Amino acid sequence: MIEPLVSIIVVNYNGRKYLEECFTSLKNQSYPNFEVLFVDNHSTDGSVEYVMENYARFVRIILNKENFGFAKGNNIGICASQGNYIATLNNDTRVDPNWLKELVRAAEVDSKIGMCASKIYLMQNKKIIDSVGIGIYPDGTSKQRGWLEKDIGQYAKQEEILLPSACAALYRKKMLDEIGLFDEDFFAYCEDTDLGLRGQLAGWKCVFVPNAIVKHYYSRTAGKFSDFKAYLVERNHCLVALKNFPLCILLISPFYTCLRLIVQIYSALRLSNKSIRKGRLSVIIIKAYLFVLFNLLKTLKKRKNIFRGISDFQVCFWFIKYRLRFRDLVLKE
Repeated sequence: MIEPLVSIIVVNYNGRKYLEECFTSLKNQSYPNFEVLFVDNHSTDGSVEYVMENYARFVRIILNKENFGFAKGNNIGICASQGNYIATLNNDTRVDPNWLKELVRAAEVDSKIGMCASKIYLMQNKKIIDSVGIGIYPDGTSKQRGWLEKDIGQYAKQEEILLPSACAALYRKKMLDEIGLFDEDFFAYCEDTDLGLRGQLAGWKCVFVPNAIVKHYYSRTAGKFSDFKAYLVERNHCLVALKNFPLCILLISPFYTCLRLIVQIYSALRLSNKSIRKGRLSVIIIKAYLFVLFNLLKTLKKRKNIFRGISDFQVCFWFIKYRLRFRDLVLKE
């Protein structure tokens, strides 16, 4: 039996120091049939030269003339790929030798499985979880399921979940052909939430694969608490809701946004070690919502074009079955 080809997309921006660890782990994969596409977003740290010198025979190199971000960077790689499956992988990761084998095994069980999520640990501590999928909040905000929990076996079962983290995810190419690729207006952050929701709306399934293990350096590209990241996350969660949520959820989402912002702003003002300065918080929020406002018609047009193969009732059930608890959203650091 010939295993389906998997195209692994690694988008890079000034991640030279992580590439050896990432590519070495990919070279050690037990799964035999895959290609690696290295998409560089105009790095200036010698990343491209390093890959050309050490991995030219192992990866296909795609050079972008500017930093297109995570979303467009992955789309460029996907369009150049040849696989039946697409695996997105952050450059600051190390994957288990059976990572790809376990993801493909899970996906091949059911042709309606369009997405598979890995079990991702923090690189610094193999017992602390970074992600076992993504949860959703009623205003469109998303966060890694299981984040910062100690692994005591609570996520040992393969199960159906809502969304995978694109840090290390497997997507069926047939699903992407049907629903489209990452929304490039997101640039980075929440683009995997949007893509996953569109997949679910079209009737595709997502499963969590506990034996597909990855280790990840958390938020090393944009920084853990940067203005840039805060702006993208704040504006993009609105785009997620406007594009994908039914009207009944959209009408109540401002209440949840206000509640979340009150707690997050209060926490940020108390914690002086965050790099987001007090005076910048209001600027970030205003800038984010101005972007949403000026792009409202464009976003609503995208919403109209999304295929919806399930009922609004089923979507509302997501917020029961896959709910993101408020305390996990705003109180975990």
